[in-house]
Amino acid sequence: MAGWGFDAGKNQARGNSDDMYVVIQVVLTEKLIGTGSGVSSLTNLQKVLNDQARKGYRLHTITTTSTDSKGFMGGDKIQATMVFEKVV
Repeated sequence: MAGWGFDAGKNQARGNSDDMYVVIQVVLTEKLIGTGSGVSSLTNLQKVLNDQARKGYRLHTITTTSTDSKGFMGGDKIQATMVFEKVV
């Protein structure tokens, strides 16, 4: 439920299980009431990082883009795009 302080979700590029690099995008949402990103957004980001570490990947690059939502009861959103590199 984006706009209510919950995560809008995550996207992962399609690929093979033996790929050297994995690209994942996590959308973090601004809380509707109050300031700062919701705790669920940070929990989702942390989960993605730990999931990839367990699979043998390390964070190679992270970029963020801030967007201003104009939708009904939509808050600001930050898209975090992360590139993970397989540790060999």
